[in-house]
Amino acid sequence: MAVLEKRKRRDAFALHSFRGVLYLVNAMAVVLVVVLLVKAKPLLFAVPLAELVGSSSWHPLQGRFGFLPFIAGSVGVTAIAMVLALPVCLLSAVYIAEYASRRVRETARFLIDLMAGIPSVIYGLFGVILVVPLVRALGSVWGVETTGYSLLAGGIILAIMVMPLIISVSAEVLLNIPREARESALALGATQWETVQHVILKLARRGILAAVVLGFARAFGETMAVMMVAGNVASIPSSIFDPAYPLPALIANNYGEMMSIPLYDSALLLAALILMVVVGAGSLAAHLTLVRSYGRTS
Repeated sequence: MAVLEKRKRRDAFALHSFRGVLYLVNAMAVVLVVVLLVKAKPLLFAVPLAELVGSSSWHPLQGRFGFLPFIAGSVGVTAIAMVLALPVCLLSAVYIAEYASRRVRETARFLIDLMAGIPSVIYGLFGVILVVPLVRALGSVWGVETTGYSLLAGGIILAIMVMPLIISVSAEVLLNIPREARESALALGATQWETVQHVILKLARRGILAAVVLGFARAFGETMAVMMVAGNVASIPSSIFDPAYPLPALIANNYGEMMSIPLYDSALLLAALILMVVVGAGSLAAHLTLVRSYGRTS
C-alpha cells in the first residue's frame, strides 16, 4: 500500500507540474500582449487607432504615424511568399511521402532539416547576391525600372525560408495516414495518384492546413532576411517591383535609436502589438477552420 500511495503522489506531482508549465506558457503570452498594450497606450490616446492603421503618412518627428505602408508591405511580402511556396511544398511533401524510396526520403528530410536550421541572415545574403539582381533583370525584361530591392525579392526569400517548415510538417502528416486507407483505395481500382488526390490529401487536409499556418506565422514575423532585400521605403508598393517596408523591419531598424522619443517608442511597440495580433488572429482562424472541418467529418 505504501508503494501504491507513493506512486499516486508522483503521478499527482507530475500532473500538477505539467499543468503549471502549460499555465506559465499561456501567462507569458498574455503578459506580452499586456506589456505591449501598455507601452503603446500613449500613442493610442494621442491618435485614434483608425487613423494610425488607415494613414500612409509616416513622419515621426512631426507626430504623424501612419502604419498602412508597413501593414501593406508585410501582407504583400507574405502573400507572395505563400503563393510561391505552397504548390512547391505540397507537391514535394506528396512525393516524399508517397513516391520516394526510403533512401531518397531520408536524404530529402535531412536536407530539409538542414535548410530549416540556416540562419535568416544567410538567406538575406543569398537574396542580396542572387535574388536582387535577378529581380532587377526581370524588371528590365518587363520594362520596369527597379533596383531589385522590392516586394518580389522579399517574397522570394520568404518563400525559400518557409518551404522547409511546410514540407516537413506536411510530409509527416501524410506519412501518418493509416496504410489501410491507401490499400483500400488501390484495391478498388484507383491509381496511385487518384489515391493521393481523393483519399490521402482529403484525410490530411487538417494537418496540411496547420503546416500552412505555421509557414504563414514564420513568413509574417520574419525580420532580418526581408529587411536586407525589401528596400525599406515607407510607402505603399504599387507593384511587385516596388520597395516595401514590413512591420518587423520597421521595429528592427528603429527601436534602439528611438527609445528617447516617447511617441516614437510607443509607435514601434504598437507595430509589435499589431504584428502579434495579426499572427494570433491567423492562428485562431485556422483553429476555427480545423474545428469546423472536424465537425463536418465526424
